[in-house]
Amino acid sequence: MKTQCERLHEALKQGPVNPMQAWAELGIYRAAARAADLRDRGVPVKTRKVEVKNRFGETCRVAEYYLDDTVAGA
Repeated sequence: MKTQCERLHEALKQGPVNPMQAWAELGIYRAAARAADLRDRGVPVKTRKVEVKNRFGETCRVAEYYLDDTVAGA
């Protein structure tokens, strides 16, 4: 069984992940905490703000996590 950090790291290798995706697709409720854990382990996780629509059609800004491709071994 994979840990939340392992699941997030594997997903980040495929592309960006926002907290809503992390919860729905990976079962990770605290994506920011897992991203911080990965950073502590030396994984080059970056964060940027993106706009998404919420369930009411309103525009909201959320964090999106991605791997820094400029770092070797990402």
